[in-house]
Amino acid sequence: MARFLRGSFVVGTALALSIGLAACSGDSGSATSASTQAGTTTRVKTPTPTPTPVTLDGKWKQTNSKSADSWQAATITGDAIEIDWVADAGATTSLYWAGSVTPPTTAADTFTWTSNNDTSKTGSAMLASSDPTKVFTYEHGVISYSVSALGTTTTVQLAAEK
Repeated sequence: MARFLRGSFVVGTALALSIGLAACSGDSGSATSASTQAGTTTRVKTPTPTPTPVTLDGKWKQTNSKSADSWQAATITGDAIEIDWVADAGATTSLYWAGSVTPPTTAADTFTWTSNNDTSKTGSAMLASSDPTKVFTYEHGVISYSVSALGTTTTVQLAAEK
């Protein structure tokens, strides 16, 4: 009987140790997780991207026209802008402005520039502005400027065409 008890004790002890070791090895992952959650991890700081200046290049269309078949449209390429009167749902265009653009050098969401009239293009255009300069404002994706024609002045708003 003593032999039986000793054998049972040995088997029971071995079984308890096996369960204990298995439990410890399973807990080691939990201990690591707990220490990670307790704030012992190091955070890698990701660099903040450098904001880039807005690009104005492309085609722009008036968003506040009172007519479905006439509006103003602009094309900006580098340091030049051309604006057309568009009529007949796009079938007719007439030059309104040709001038300079001063592209932004910082990542501002709002800025203005003064455009100098390119009279070599606007001088013979019947519906073109004869102003020597025109002030343009860019604000949150919209370019705006004043237009005077036939004694009426309005502010045109352009948005980039997609």
